Amino acid sequence: MSSCARSSNESEPAGLSPAGFFAGFLQENERTRGQERKIMEMENARRGERMERHGLLIVHTGDGKGKTTAAMGLAVRAWGDGLRVLILQFIKGGWQTGERHAIEVLARAEGRIELRPLGLGFTRKGEKPKEEHRRAAEAALKMAADELQSGRWDMVILDEVNYAVRFGLITEEELGALLERRPPEVHLVCTGRAACPLLLERADLITEMRSLRHPFAAGIKAQKGIEF
Repeated sequence: MSSCARSSNESEPAGLSPAGFFAGFLQENERTRGQERKIMEMENARRGERMERHGLLIVHTGDGKGKTTAAMGLAVRAWGDGLRVLILQFIKGGWQTGERHAIEVLARAEGRIELRPLGLGFTRKGEKPKEEHRRAAEAALKMAADELQSGRWDMVILDEVNYAVRFGLITEEELGALLERRPPEVHLVCTGRAACPLLLERADLITEMRSLRHPFAAGIKAQKGIEF
């Protein structure tokens, strides 16, 4: 038997669930990384090479899969580097998703990251009148404006905000007013198909996901862990 394999007498620490074990691992890892960051900051200060924070406006758009997925990966990277990250979802409602569970685990381990599903679901599939979707989107936009200026976050992700504009739940002008209120040191990420011209004009970084092939075209249903 390989020395790396778990013997029959070995077991997980008593009373510790897999989630608890993972959270403990993350806490220890974060403490180590925090010490490494302090050493690096002291070294950079000594050399006069301290990095200047410049908040970026980032857009993930296009008809291909991966816009929210990329934003979540960016959120985890930022969290790992010590940034405070807020994710506001404009369309998704309160149902559980893989990314929501993962963010909750990170938040319990160290804090500094939060995901808030604020939508009522896609308007084409939902049974709620469009006016209810509009009110939810407007409330999400107001929350985004307040949180951007709160000083609590280094990165704010507006997941599927482009859909909210596309479906007429908020206007391009309202989104533009939000962009004007973004502090220069805060990173703002906007996701969703058909990003509006105003957003594309002001963005510092634009990534367009293009669909070349999708399993749905072959009759394969959405897969847990891949689509949600």
